[in-house]
Amino acid sequence: MANSDIVWHETAVTKAEREKQNGHPGFVLWFTGLSGSGKSTLANAVDRYFYDRGYRSYVLDGDNIRHGLNQDLGFSAEDREENIRRISEVAHLFVDAGTIVSTAFISPYETDRAKARELLPEGRFIEVFVECPLETCEDRDPKGLYKKARSGEIPSFTGISAPYELPRNPEVTLRTGERTSEENVQDLIEKLAPLLQNE
Repeated sequence: MANSDIVWHETAVTKAEREKQNGHPGFVLWFTGLSGSGKSTLANAVDRYFYDRGYRSYVLDGDNIRHGLNQDLGFSAEDREENIRRISEVAHLFVDAGTIVSTAFISPYETDRAKARELLPEGRFIEVFVECPLETCEDRDPKGLYKKARSGEIPSFTGISAPYELPRNPEVTLRTGERTSEENVQDLIEKLAPLLQNE
């Protein structure tokens, strides 16, 4: 609940000024998908693409955020909701700074992703569904989490013992089970072209 005595402080440098200096608008690429689907890989690959071309960008990764800002949260439904709420607010601040921010989080609940979208102006929230079959994610299992979940060591694991609500109308769907990272990044950049050219 917001405190009525706290008001938003307008900054001396506006978002429009920052975007003009950066040469591109600020927006969020919200990568969502199962563990092991390739969210972080794609977010970092597109971030490298942006960096190499002089765009101002940054990646907010689920594991990295839980090392600091969200280290007090667990994996209950309530904590997952709070995890995404905090990330949504941080992403909003990045966009206000005229930065392209990629968020790589499972973010399993549709309502949480919708709330993140509502914080941003129309067209500044790009939901990227990283679609990958559960079997493929389990085969990859880069952190050994699926094995632990199947053995009961990790309760409430998304895709096994906790739900993942598929995005209904994502702006972009990238199929990592059948296309390479390079192909998916190229597809994503092509779909972002109108936004990136809106300078």
